[in-house]
Parts: sequence; C-alpha cells; structure tokens
Amino acid sequence: MLKMPDDFYGTAPALKADAAPADVETTQSIIEAMYESICGPAGQPRRWNRIRSLCLPQACFIRVGKLPEGTLGCKVMRTPEYIEQMEPWLLANGFYEKEVHRVEERFGNIAQVFSTYESRRSADDPEPFMRGVNSFQLMHDGRRWWIVNVMWQHESPENPLPPKYL
Repeated sequence: MLKMPDDFYGTAPALKADAAPADVETTQSIIEAMYESICGPAGQPRRWNRIRSLCLPQACFIRVGKLPEGTLGCKVMRTPEYIEQMEPWLLANGFYEKEVHRVEERFGNIAQVFSTYESRRSADDPEPFMRGVNSFQLMHDGRRWWIVNVMWQHESPENPLPPKYL
C-alpha cells in the first residue's frame, strides 16, 4: 500500500472566531453568506471580514473569461488580492448577486457546487445585467464548511447558460 508523507494532508485550519456558526453550517448557508457579503449599494463597504471567515487562508478566487485579444484566460487571486481588486469597484457601484439555480455533488468531506447567478446594480432591478456560474469547491473539516476555491465565468453570446444550469 502506498504511504503518504506525514504532512500530505497538512493541518486542520483553526476555527476563526469571527465565523458565524450559521454561516458555515451547511453548503447552502456558506454560499448564501458569500453572496450576501459582496452585495450592497454604491458607497457601502462590503463585509470583507465575513468573507475571510468563510474561506481557507489559501483560498483562491478565479475569474475565467475572454482576454482582449480573444483568447480565453483566467486570473487567480488569493482572498487579499480579490478584496483589493473588487473593493474599489464595489464601492463605486451597486452590486446585487443572487443564486438562481444550484447543482451540487458531494463525496465524503468535499462538495462541488455550480451556482448559477444573476447580477443587478440595484436590488429591485427587473432584469440582471449579467449572469454566469460560480463554481464553489468546499470542504467540511468535521466542524464546519470552508470555501476552498471559487471559480466563475460570466455568460456571453458565444457561451450562453445551458438549460441544466437554469
């Protein structure tokens, strides 16, 4: 039998005191908490400490999309880089994103959730200005759920949302 190195699995992350137990109890609650944390009107600071409490320290935020020259690329950001990039835009703009459909798969202590989203500039906008899919990779450490990674891609004319994600 193959023996893994002693540190192969790393160590269990310490439970952060600022993680509300209700936020990390289920896969649904942790994803809802993430959506709630980035939403708000222009000028309102977002709940960055709440986001930090949901994510592993090594968590990545990965944006996938078309580059200016037309090729596909991605930008991988750790949580501090994501906050640094998004904070000025979110402060300048109203942004309300909500989940409209979910496909979840689980095995043991891991979960993969495809969360279809709609984004609006105001909570009462009748139509979204953007839609897409957030891919959440989650881990349960025996006490709570953690966001390991979030990868997303916006819908586009050449890449419409398929019916199974609506």
